[in-house]
Amino acid sequence: MENNGHGLARAALAVVAIGIASTAAAHDLTAQECTEGSEFILHAAMARDEGMSRGEFIDRMEADLVAIRSFPPELRWFAQDPDDERLLQRAAEAVFDRPEAPETHQSAFLAQCPVGPTRGPATHDASL
Repeated sequence: MENNGHGLARAALAVVAIGIASTAAAHDLTAQECTEGSEFILHAAMARDEGMSRGEFIDRMEADLVAIRSFPPELRWFAQDPDDERLLQRAAEAVFDRPEAPETHQSAFLAQCPVGPTRGPATHDASL
């Protein structure tokens, strides 16, 4: 049976592959995508807390990003371009390099997630 941390990581990465974005050009993140990205980071921290190692998580994430690239950008959620991938990767690495509570990592991701044409920080509901 799969370790709970591994299942959380797989479920979070599946979200990346399933979502559908509306444009194929340069990807401007929406507040909703930033919220969903923050949930991915929350689940990454939960997987860490369940015993998943940094190497294992990052290796799986990178393999999933390679697979996701096989889909046209307009059929991808969040990881539509290298900037999106870097944002997600850096946040996932921080989960393991600077361990904090999962909710702390989620909040940090929301604070730095760029939205809209200016790719400035998102405005989010503080109740998340």
